[in-house]
Amino acid sequence: MKLVYLSPLNWTSFEQRPHKFVDWWQKRTGGDVLWVDPYPTRLPKLADFKRVSMKTDESPSVKPGWIQVLSSSTFPIEPLPGSGWANALVWRRLFHSIDQFAKGSEVTIGVGKPTELALQLIRRLKGADTFYDAMDDFPAFYSLLSRASMERRESELVRNVNSVWVSSTKLKEKWASVASKLSVVPNGVDEFVLPKADAYINKENQRIFGYVGTMGQWFDWEWVIQVAKLRPNDIIRLVGPLYVQRPTHLPCNIEIKPPCSHSEAIEEMKRFDAGLIPFKNTELTESVDPIKYYEYKSVGLPVVSTNFGEMAFRSDIDGVFVCQRTASLTDMLNAALLHDEDKALTNRFRLENTWESRFDNIGLI
Repeated sequence: MKLVYLSPLNWTSFEQRPHKFVDWWQKRTGGDVLWVDPYPTRLPKLADFKRVSMKTDESPSVKPGWIQVLSSSTFPIEPLPGSGWANALVWRRLFHSIDQFAKGSEVTIGVGKPTELALQLIRRLKGADTFYDAMDDFPAFYSLLSRASMERRESELVRNVNSVWVSSTKLKEKWASVASKLSVVPNGVDEFVLPKADAYINKENQRIFGYVGTMGQWFDWEWVIQVAKLRPNDIIRLVGPLYVQRPTHLPCNIEIKPPCSHSEAIEEMKRFDAGLIPFKNTELTESVDPIKYYEYKSVGLPVVSTNFGEMAFRSDIDGVFVCQRTASLTDMLNAALLHDEDKALTNRFRLENTWESRFDNIGLI
C-alpha cells in the first residue's frame, strides 16, 4: 500500500496533525508515503509580503526513508476561472512523479486542504481510496472571490472522496448532509514526546499562566491583557511565533518568548501553573479543536480558555475553566490555581487521546 498525501502545511513546519497521521499510516501499513507540500489557494495580498514573525517554525529537516516530499509550485491564481487549466501545465512534472510513485500498487489519496490539484489528482488516479481530513473550516480563512472559490472546491471535493473526517462539532454539523461517509476525528496528543506525569514543577517564585502556540489574527490580546492586569504579581508567558503586530504598552508581567521545538515547548509547559487558550470567538475559530488543550491536559495542567470552538463544549470537564460572558475571570483564574490534577487521571487522559487511538478508530486500514 502507498499513500499520496496532499498536506495543508509544509513538511518542515512544526509537527501537527498531518505529520502524526502519515507517521501512523506508515506504522500500520509499512507502505511508502508521498507528501505534497501546499500552494497558495487565494490571490496574493500585500500582507503576505509584510508578515510579522519572530522566527519560522520548523521541524528537523531529516526525513525518514519511507517518505518523499514534493513541492507543488503553481501560479497564485486558483480563485480565477481557468486557473486549473493553467496550473495543470505547471503540474505536469508533479503528476509524472506521482504516477511513478503509484504505479503497480494499491494507493490511498489523502487530502488535507481543498485544492484544484486534489480534484485533478482524484480524477487522474481513478480507483484509489480517497479521504478528506477537514481540520478547519477553510472558507472562513478567505474573503470575496477567494472564499467563493474555496467553498466550491470544498463541496466538489466532499462529493468525490470516499470518506470525510472532521475534527470538531461545528464541522460535523456543517457536513451532516454526507453523514454516511462522515467520521469525527478529534485532535490528539503524541504520548511519546511527553515526560512522566509526575515531572511538572514551577521553580520560579511567581505563578505562571502560560500559552504555547502561534499568535495570529485569532489570538485574543485583550483577554490576555485582562488576565495580566488581574494577576499583576504573576507571569503571563506567551511562547511561539508572532504573525500579527503585538499591541503597544503591554503590561510588564507579559513575557513573549520566541518559537521553539516541540520538546522545548513541553518543557515550557512543565513550568506553567495553568495553561491558557486565548482565542477570539469568531467564524474562524468556531470549528477549531485546539491541540494545545490535549497537550496541557496531558502534562497535568489546569486549562483556562476563552469560549470558542470545541472548547465551548468542555466547561464541565474537571480542570477545564471556560470563560463564559457571565463568569468572573478572576474566579476562573483562582480556581485554576487551586485545582489539583490527579496523576492517574492525567495518565488516563493521555491513553484515551493519543493520535494512534484517533486514527485507529477511523477504520481506514
